[in-house]
Amino acid sequence: MWSSCRLVLHELFRVHKKDTLRLKLEMCFSLFSPQHTVVVERWWQVPLSKRGSPPRLHPRRHRIYKLVEDTKHQPKEKMELILTQTVQKLGGRGDTVFVKKSVGRNKLLAQGLAVYASPENKEMFAEELTLRQQGKSEENLQTRTGQMTVDFLKRINLNINQMPTEDFQVTKEVVCRQFQKKFLLIVPPHALTLQQEPIKELGDYWCEVTVNRVDTVRVPLSIVPYEDLSASYQKLKAQETTAGRVDQH
Repeated sequence: MWSSCRLVLHELFRVHKKDTLRLKLEMCFSLFSPQHTVVVERWWQVPLSKRGSPPRLHPRRHRIYKLVEDTKHQPKEKMELILTQTVQKLGGRGDTVFVKKSVGRNKLLAQGLAVYASPENKEMFAEELTLRQQGKSEENLQTRTGQMTVDFLKRINLNINQMPTEDFQVTKEVVCRQFQKKFLLIVPPHALTLQQEPIKELGDYWCEVTVNRVDTVRVPLSIVPYEDLSASYQKLKAQETTAGRVDQH
């Protein structure tokens, strides 16, 4: 009798354990939303069976399926946005673009380069475009990169060494090369204005740089005497050698 009771309890515990595990698995799967859907159907049709009887499945034939639909490989929908600033390879302010959702959320919207293409935003940018075409825009809008360039130009001073030649002079081309050499900044000659041209004497001057034909920044420009770096290095080494000898004595 005890053995039969033990078997009954063991069976009840086994059933309870399986149900608990099944419930836990259902709860775990319910926490994750399906990202892709795959639809399949049997390659061979299952024959009809009698009422109340299970279908008669072939052990191998009825386990063969064919793919009907796979949402993972379907073309993904793109996000419609309106650019608020000029973005390379996409467009300028007010342009409507269609981009991947990852690019739209993580780059354009996160960095403030675009807004959602809502009816209100479309109406606002359409009105702005109309004013620009009519020449009635009250303000010129600078691009994000252009504004960074303007802020950088406001913080720098350009020093040019006077070369030991008789025909030394500073022109727009020279200043443009110095901007690129010292600040890695490309300034086209048509966007540069010198206080006087050419500059041949030492002294303090200024030059103006126009960014995107919107903002003009005045940058201090100084012509300083030529300094031979090799001679300065030799002089510094001689001073260090002399100081070392004095310390030894």
